[in-house]
Amino acid sequence: MLDPHQIETWIAAGLPCQHLRVDGDGQHFEAVIVSVEFAGMNRVKRQQRVYQTIKDRLDSGELHAISMQTLTPEEWESRGG
Repeated sequence: MLDPHQIETWIAAGLPCQHLRVDGDGQHFEAVIVSVEFAGMNRVKRQQRVYQTIKDRLDSGELHAISMQTLTPEEWESRGG
């Protein structure tokens, strides 16, 4: 069973994050990811960028699914982050 902190480690290793939180029950996960790299990207491109950081885990079946909110630091601040 995966620990949400392990997924945070994988994402953070491949993407500079100003804020990163992953919650989940060991099989289903939700992430909030804030990165300057998302500036100018649409939602699909942002998610593709995150998936690059965990592709090996998804391909191997170690990680099955993750839903995510991907925000720029400005979007995060405007939401009260």
